[in-house]
Amino acid sequence: MKFGVVVFPGSNCDRDMQQSLQNDLGKEVIMLWHKDKDLSMFTTEDCIILPGGFSFGDYLRCGAIARFSPMMQSVIDFANKGGKVLGVCNGFQVLCEAGLLPGTLLQNESQQFVCKNVHLKTNDNEVLTIPIAHGEGRYYASDELLDELQENGQVIFTYCNESGSEDDFCNPNGACRYIAGIRNKAGNVFGMMPHPERATSSLLNNTDGIKVFSILGLN
Repeated sequence: MKFGVVVFPGSNCDRDMQQSLQNDLGKEVIMLWHKDKDLSMFTTEDCIILPGGFSFGDYLRCGAIARFSPMMQSVIDFANKGGKVLGVCNGFQVLCEAGLLPGTLLQNESQQFVCKNVHLKTNDNEVLTIPIAHGEGRYYASDELLDELQENGQVIFTYCNESGSEDDFCNPNGACRYIAGIRNKAGNVFGMMPHPERATSSLLNNTDGIKVFSILGLN
């Protein structure tokens, strides 16, 4: 599996993602400028990643302008053919704006930027420690959609405490039902606010991000 990392004006985690995938996971990575369209070097066994940052300065809404970049139409086509796509932080916002994932990301409940390590619970009840860094990461959807996501197993990560319990104290942004990451119905498009690429090196004393890529089948 090789990876493509899309670079928008304002992306600031694109090189973090590249270094994590290349140096820590030993993957081939191709950087993709947002004005380009060509994804012919990838197959549906590969993965396109939309990294974190502040695409187009977060003007209008986070991810709203990036959604119209030429590369995004190719990413949408790639996803619709079954190709794997991962959006992290701002990339998650772009995927929601593009309609590849349901729901939206709102301003943090505290109305403050939050940057710290948090605990995530997986569907297997494993607790991981992954960094977050966002001001608009509060996942929001209607109760009907939230019920559907949970019934379909589309919620892949929830915020929790160190022991795996979910409560308001461990919810860093006020996300509905503590949601930190979701997937689409087909299971090939993933979005999450936490940054797994910042937790893949023993030099950082945290390799839980490697487990995230494994859980998503991106290894």
